[in-house]
Amino acid sequence: MPSSLFDLSGKIALVTGASRGIGEAIAHLLAQHGAEVIVASRKAPACEAVVQRIRENGGKAHALACHMGELEQIDAAFAHIRERFGRLDILVNNAATNPQFGHVLDTTVEAFQKTVDVNLRGYFFACVAAGKLMREHGGGSIINVASVNGVQPAPMQGVYSITKAAVINMTQVFAKECAALGIRCNALLPGLTDTQFASALTQNPQVLEQWLPRIPLGRMARPEEMAGAVLYLASDAASYTTGTALEVDGGLLA
Repeated sequence: MPSSLFDLSGKIALVTGASRGIGEAIAHLLAQHGAEVIVASRKAPACEAVVQRIRENGGKAHALACHMGELEQIDAAFAHIRERFGRLDILVNNAATNPQFGHVLDTTVEAFQKTVDVNLRGYFFACVAAGKLMREHGGGSIINVASVNGVQPAPMQGVYSITKAAVINMTQVFAKECAALGIRCNALLPGLTDTQFASALTQNPQVLEQWLPRIPLGRMARPEEMAGAVLYLASDAASYTTGTALEVDGGLLA
């Protein structure tokens, strides 16, 4: 049984971008610790597959199709959560995109707009909608998945890095303005993680030759290694933690 500090029984948690990778790992761990998890991503079948695996392990989960780059879908998702669950205790903003890997001077307007819409605008309005629900029930916890790129921009990932820096600042804004409402807001900064999303990096030997020597632990992370940090930030163990940017990067930024 989990320690009471990490017990999420009775909590309703929304995890975006939860159909694979870091988001899926987070959804599984929150469910293992008692949360009823809403698994959100663009495609319903992928969400349903994760929900099935959570339920097979004894957890509670529900699928919700939502494109975080579309404001109408965000509004509809939170309206559904309000109607079905009546509350939201935990939001994990994890959905992200990085459509362009190349020199910053070659950035297209389309790639710029898509990255900002999902990584920044989507996060912001999800925080707003979640915060309004949390305010009605005495508080909650918001975790925004940013990136080490938000502290040290990575080559060939210009706009992505810019949006992740903005997410860190946005997290501090919500932390300061919502603390009196009982709402905590923190950011997770993953380092290089072995996911399909990061495959342009993790499957490129030249990139790995550059990155791995910079990581004191000498390897990339597994998605599951990000989930523990989110569990901490979502739980009562972090009751006095808000506005932080928690680096889980193998020592990269040390």
